Amino acid sequence: MIEKPDGWSSPRTGAAELADWWRDAVIYQIYPRSFADSDGDGIGDLRGVVEHLDYLAELEIDAVWLSPFYVSPQADAGYDVADYRDVDPLFGTLADFDALLAAAHRRGLRVIIDLVPNHTSNEHPWFREAVESVPGSVARDRYLFRDGRGERGALPPNNWTSVFGGSAWTRVDDGRADPQWYLHLFDPRQPDLNWRNPAVVREFDDILRFWLDRGVDGFRVDVAHGLMKHEDLPDWHEKSAELEGGGNRGPMWDHDDVHDIYRGWNSVLSSYGDDHILVAEAWVAPAERLSRYVRSDEMQQAFNFDFMTVGWDALAMRASIDRALETNAAVGATTTWVLSNHDVVRHASRFGLADPTAWPKGIGAHEEQPDAALGLRRARAASLFVFALPGSAYLYEGEELGLPDHTLLPDELRQDPSFFRTGGDETGRDGARVPFPWRSDAPAFGFSPSGAAWLPQPESYGELAVDKQDGDPASTLELYRTALGLRRASGLGRGTLVWNENETDVSRLAFTNGRMHVLMNFGAIPIPVPDGATVVVASAPDAIVEGRLAAHCTVWFTVQPVAGR
Repeated sequence: MIEKPDGWSSPRTGAAELADWWRDAVIYQIYPRSFADSDGDGIGDLRGVVEHLDYLAELEIDAVWLSPFYVSPQADAGYDVADYRDVDPLFGTLADFDALLAAAHRRGLRVIIDLVPNHTSNEHPWFREAVESVPGSVARDRYLFRDGRGERGALPPNNWTSVFGGSAWTRVDDGRADPQWYLHLFDPRQPDLNWRNPAVVREFDDILRFWLDRGVDGFRVDVAHGLMKHEDLPDWHEKSAELEGGGNRGPMWDHDDVHDIYRGWNSVLSSYGDDHILVAEAWVAPAERLSRYVRSDEMQQAFNFDFMTVGWDALAMRASIDRALETNAAVGATTTWVLSNHDVVRHASRFGLADPTAWPKGIGAHEEQPDAALGLRRARAASLFVFALPGSAYLYEGEELGLPDHTLLPDELRQDPSFFRTGGDETGRDGARVPFPWRSDAPAFGFSPSGAAWLPQPESYGELAVDKQDGDPASTLELYRTALGLRRASGLGRGTLVWNENETDVSRLAFTNGRMHVLMNFGAIPIPVPDGATVVVASAPDAIVEGRLAAHCTVWFTVQPVAGR
């Protein structure tokens, strides 16, 4: 096991640098219900996370990000919050959270938690009070209630559609002759809050303080670009998706006045010191719009979804990297790199499709099945490439094992509301959320002591389990450990990218970062590695053959300087 410090100082930074630790941090997303189940009920929990913190420390990460664990009816896997100040019994107790936080901090790991401010659960006390109150009441003004159109208000207030499919409006059943409608950009059980109401602003300031007082290190902000809607809620004659080709797209996304909220939150976090972080989940384009979220008085990071969505394409990837570095540098912010998360098909599966730039909303048994070997080979190459880039990297649990989506999951077992709201037109996100495999020879591959699992795992997870990969130098797990350790030791996250302008072949990318040279082969034909190169790490055991880099591989190498230069 790699020895970890007992305090905040790490081999990567000195005490003076801790205030901006996020600039080059590697942050690991934990989807609690799928990471590790300690009590045998088939759902992962906080104690399960604690049991595996040593595994995470050995991975050479800097922080963990926990997806929601709050009290929730679980209509959308916890992104429908009924109580923002407590832990759902599915996941444990507040004492369990405190124990997790302390145990992570002892290992030098920071803890970021999800904040869900765009909407609550329909079982939140505020919404229950609103439904029981009359139109125009204080309680209803915390949400976006409106009278309907047409005779007796029988039609929705506007034509907006939900991201999950269907109308973005639901009529309340309050016994009145002409009941009002409420807005939900997602599921009907997730009513949107009215962020023009000062009471909502004050409530979330207090929620931030509640968790900061417990010692959390930051917040990932769900739907950060959606809190402020156009005051008039006008019709919109295009699909109300989160990102449809441009920034400030439509009356429900990326409005300029949303930034007032984050300036306020920045002040709250600053009152606890200068080492806390806000991370925006903002599906915003172009890059200049996204950079507005990470100005010096707002958030510290924003997910670089543009990079995640370009796929296995050398020119598109380079263009995305350049856009991100340039626009973030203009506001003094770091850049994040992410390839997978709980909302998208895992990159080991996307990159195995006939079109590796495709962006499917889930993959089901009736759809094209990825080439698993090719997808994994490309995923390893892409991850190694990303780890050499300056900035911060986000990992999604299981990508260090090379996990694919469960693409043969039976439809009758699906739980994602987007599958049901679209009548199955969108397969949904369940395939990326199946439980983690710890032991190849155990029921549920070691996820749960009882062998129960809230979603079944594919058979392929057995060969990809941690015990199969631990200590195997050819495994994806050991590749991640090695690369992340070298990234830290070499200071690549705080380095500078310089493209090799001699590279004109669209099937490759090459750059230097400090003394590290990086070469990635997107094509099917091996390409030469420069003379004098000393390989530091390669994405596959067979990556280098007779001085050439094999297809779909990445290599880091150094070059001995020529004497006298």
